[in-house]
Amino acid sequence: MINRVTDNKFKLVSKYQPSGDQPEAIKTLVENIEGGEKAQILLGATGTGKTYTMSQVIAAVNKPTLVIAHNKTLAGQLYGEFKEFFPDNAVEYFVSYYDFYQPEAYVPSTDTYIEKDSSVNEEIDRLRHSATAALLERNDVIVVASVSAIYGLGDPNNYGDNVLSLRPGLEMSRDDLLNNLVSIQFDRNDIDFKRGTFRVRGDVVEIFPASRDENAFRIEFFGDEIERIREINALTGQVLGEVTHLPIFPVTHFVTQENTLGQAIDEIKADLDKQLKLFESEGKLLEAQRLKQRTDYDIEMLQEMGYTNGVENYSRYMDGRIEGEPPYTLLDFFPEDFLIMVDESHMTMGQIKGMYNGDKARKQMLVDYGFRLPSALDNRPLRREEFEGHVDQIVYVSATPGDYELEQTDTIVEQIIRPTGLLDPEVEVRPTMGQMDDLLGEINARVEKGERVFVTTLTKRMAEDLTDYLKEMGVKVKYMHSDIKTLERTEIIRDLRLGVFDVLIGINLLREGIDVPEVSLVAILDADKEGFLRNERGLIQTIGRAARNSNGHVIMYADTMTQSMQKAIDETARRRAIQMAYNEEHGITPQTIKKEIRDLIAVTTLEEAEKQDTINPASLNKQERKDLIKKLQKQMQEASDLLDFEQAAEIRDIILELKSID
Repeated sequence: MINRVTDNKFKLVSKYQPSGDQPEAIKTLVENIEGGEKAQILLGATGTGKTYTMSQVIAAVNKPTLVIAHNKTLAGQLYGEFKEFFPDNAVEYFVSYYDFYQPEAYVPSTDTYIEKDSSVNEEIDRLRHSATAALLERNDVIVVASVSAIYGLGDPNNYGDNVLSLRPGLEMSRDDLLNNLVSIQFDRNDIDFKRGTFRVRGDVVEIFPASRDENAFRIEFFGDEIERIREINALTGQVLGEVTHLPIFPVTHFVTQENTLGQAIDEIKADLDKQLKLFESEGKLLEAQRLKQRTDYDIEMLQEMGYTNGVENYSRYMDGRIEGEPPYTLLDFFPEDFLIMVDESHMTMGQIKGMYNGDKARKQMLVDYGFRLPSALDNRPLRREEFEGHVDQIVYVSATPGDYELEQTDTIVEQIIRPTGLLDPEVEVRPTMGQMDDLLGEINARVEKGERVFVTTLTKRMAEDLTDYLKEMGVKVKYMHSDIKTLERTEIIRDLRLGVFDVLIGINLLREGIDVPEVSLVAILDADKEGFLRNERGLIQTIGRAARNSNGHVIMYADTMTQSMQKAIDETARRRAIQMAYNEEHGITPQTIKKEIRDLIAVTTLEEAEKQDTINPASLNKQERKDLIKKLQKQMQEASDLLDFEQAAEIRDIILELKSID
């Protein structure tokens, strides 16, 4: 086990200074944390600089911090921002490392077994290893994670105990080093030198750690002693410097001690016998045969290699856990005194709650029909109450905190003043009688000013019919819903901002990437129809779409005033009054946000690439699509290397769409 360095401090680097109500929010949050408050809420309106406030708090309290977001795109965006704020500290990224993941499953109604199929993103796998290594080595660590943080990861004690600590002058033979590397899942490969491999040249061993992307290490021996350790460029072999201490972490997070493995195999055999007897007593001979064949193979692999595909399904035995005990996760790699910040908590906490039940339902089928031992059920995400057991101190961050967060704490710290002086929009309610003519007049007024309009409907059919009607009235309009693919969605948003069309109609315009500063009017049809997108939080989030323009205005078309509408209107008015008072006191004039219009991810004809003509992917022949996919994969890797995970995710979705074309 290596010793964690605890005297490093977080150093925030920014050209900005806290403004508006940021100083008070930062001061209150820090005082509450230092005073031992377990949970608090940062209620931050859209565009108020919540990430900057979070960074200031992290720097002030100086604790290892886990920032959880509800999807990879948002996590990637936060990761990039925190990297800029803390260039001298360890800012890490921990999300699911699958580009594609088809979980193992069984469908009894059609007797269909679906084998696990996945494609691992090597760069994200490297970043996951970098995150766990950083947590064991130092204290000034921020890990930005998705809900992947609550999934089983392996015992951090075993992981730490298997770290090879190498120093010049250490007595260790070359062969002992090679044996140790193999035991922590390194592969010897003298030809294809990549992450998780080593190569040998006489008395020189070169190791490419799992947490590195381009630099490896050269270990030089003199007899049975390490004489020198050098960091090298893995591609060119160029020596970059000498190293006085080199910790080598295991290639996989699921590692076991040799003495533990024998005991684990004995327990697997005992549970196998128990399950076989159960199946035989119930007359399930096929299930018994299936389970015995698969488990015997896995046991043989564990005995010979110390590893097997699907080893995570046996993690309970490896970790020494009892049945039903929660698995080790990323949370266990943190020291006891650490800080959790949950971004968009109204979404993220719901996700954390829902992960367990879905996972259990799928795996129970595998157990019942003889594809897995019952121990597979213990390779699972945490329940929400188990997640709570890991919480030392937590800050929920959201513009619309959920019921769960409000139940956890009465401490709410508000941040609703925007640095640009922008106000929450005015909201008014109009009757549904004659709403189409009224809406058309409002749209024409905005178009004359060069501004854009969002209209939200309840169904796809309504979105499409309204689009057809407005087109007949001469309005440049498009609709967007879940049937619209990523490729078209990105193009639609860009065209709206450029003024190719003026009105966007959709059902859920709250998803990431739909912040358009040019939008000055949001029209909510059927606002009095209670439901997911017409509840209090959904309405507040929708209203916020008009908060990036100084002329922002919201119209709700409804015949009755629901409780959700009233609460959303009252909350928006409350925030607006505070913002106006602040602007008046400080002489601030609201300014519409200036946001760069991002270039489309180019999908061009191969023969006329220099013309950059955007085309319909379906018009390409099979070879052209194949060449285009190869080109986009290169762009995706480049975006990933530049830590632009939002761009990489968009390109990945486009590649998947191209592959799906027959």
